[in-house]
Amino acid sequence: MPAPTPPTPSPLTRPRALCIAGPTASGKSALALALAERLPVEIISVDSALVYRGMDIGTAKPTAAERALAPHHLIDIREPTQPYSAAEFVRDAQQLIADIHARGRLPVLVGGTMLYFKALFDGLDDLPPADAAVRAAIEARAAKLGWPALHAELAAVDPATAARLAPADGQRIQRALEVWQITGQPMSALHTTKNIAASAGTACAGPLFSLEPEDRAWLHARIAQRFDAMLADGFLTEVQALRARGDLRPDMPSMRCVGYRQAWEALDAAAPQTGALGAPQLAALRERGVAATRQLAKRQLTWLRSMPQRHVITVGDNSRPSALAQQLLASLPPDFF
Repeated sequence: MPAPTPPTPSPLTRPRALCIAGPTASGKSALALALAERLPVEIISVDSALVYRGMDIGTAKPTAAERALAPHHLIDIREPTQPYSAAEFVRDAQQLIADIHARGRLPVLVGGTMLYFKALFDGLDDLPPADAAVRAAIEARAAKLGWPALHAELAAVDPATAARLAPADGQRIQRALEVWQITGQPMSALHTTKNIAASAGTACAGPLFSLEPEDRAWLHARIAQRFDAMLADGFLTEVQALRARGDLRPDMPSMRCVGYRQAWEALDAAAPQTGALGAPQLAALRERGVAATRQLAKRQLTWLRSMPQRHVITVGDNSRPSALAQQLLASLPPDFF
């Protein structure tokens, strides 16, 4: 029997937020849009790549038609040259949640950047600010030795942090080594001590639903299908346009996003006279891009399994967004609205 249709939220009842997380390609956005067909919701993106303008195809950014179904927030708010931190996300998300409540609508936070969810739920860690000199020294050593070598160094001093980072994840390896060198303590230890002043009031009052595959092969197939669709939709042309701007570098956080990093590297190796990829190079790019996306999904699932408060929704071949929406709504407590 289908779940009853929930009442329209009132600004006086201050409805809590719904949070939907999951690995890439698990169907989070489709579920959020299915909820938008049943409730007056506004969607807050929890995705560190969707914030960048001009990065549409490779981030699977919602289409104009999808955005017309419900207001979307924290999309296209930065140039690819501009950083966007977890602290900024928490600040922006908190303000949006309050504004959406005031409009009598339900905030739905959707995405796969687990660091953002963690910052929102648990508050911000008391980590030192960036140190330009320390970072420059780490970058110089990485240029000489490679990020996998520095990942091994990190594993020796902070095994917990190293275990959740890919050996090529230079941005996060650099930050973890920077924290170690500045404080003499591993980042994982500092994660256990919260800065009360910074984290006061950052918790998101609402359940976290996690879309998790019953069969990893199902998720891998969807990842491959999505990457193929991106290539067919002009992903390489998008990356070529980003490169042609002249103000972007491959070590910037925006260009280190999964897919963009692999495409940039492939274009670097392309025939200089044409700047185009031949069939073997395109096949190699597809293989590397799909593999990197699978690795991302694995890390996302690892993050999720460390969040004991999550409510798991199993997804697979028979999952339909409308049915998942009904399942989610049926699992909410009666007094949620």
